[in-house]
Amino acid sequence: MESQFGLMHLWSQGDLVTKGVAVLLLGMSLASWIVIIIKALDLRRFAAQARRTESFWHSADFADGLNKLGNEPGNPFRALATEGREATAHHHAQPQLHDSLDMSDWLTRSLRNSIDESTARLQSGLAVLASVGSTAPFIGLFGTVWGIYHALLSIGTAGQATIDKVAGPIGEALIMTALGLAVAIPAVLGYNALVRGNKGVIMKLNRFAHDLHAYFVTGARVSAAGGPGKVVPMKKG
Repeated sequence: MESQFGLMHLWSQGDLVTKGVAVLLLGMSLASWIVIIIKALDLRRFAAQARRTESFWHSADFADGLNKLGNEPGNPFRALATEGREATAHHHAQPQLHDSLDMSDWLTRSLRNSIDESTARLQSGLAVLASVGSTAPFIGLFGTVWGIYHALLSIGTAGQATIDKVAGPIGEALIMTALGLAVAIPAVLGYNALVRGNKGVIMKLNRFAHDLHAYFVTGARVSAAGGPGKVVPMKKG
């Protein structure tokens, strides 16, 4: 026997508003899961790229270090190293307005710009999760109110509140509430997890940028493992 509280009954007996709310919630759920999966795969790739930065400092020269960072498109660590090299070469190339900044300040600015661009790419798509997480419960609530409205209309038409008159509309209301929560909860949890993962990647980018800054200014990397003042030389190339 078909249940008056089932999804099939909701779709077959619901009006255009009910079906529209259900389709909207389904689309929001698909969008949030697509963003979660894509961004989670990106974070996994960035974590693997971050592990290669230590191999970069054990390279014979800078060109060999770039090869060890990998050639994948969108690699923020390779982009950071390339930006530092180009900023250093550009600063010494010819007198320009930026020569009013010393080498350290100009390099800091260039590395910071690269980190900002990588941060913007990391955060792309998170607005979708934030929007879904904040609006899906209210969209589900709208469907709930619409179902209760239908129940009241049924009571008014029948003149009495019998269970067979209100079971269907109340079932629609309960299902809409559940759908709104089912869409919002994964979006909120995914958003929080991705934000934490992005913070980890940005922290590693800042650490790598600090080492690159020391390398381009002094010709050696400041080694956190070696303690304060310890440097690890690497040939420029």
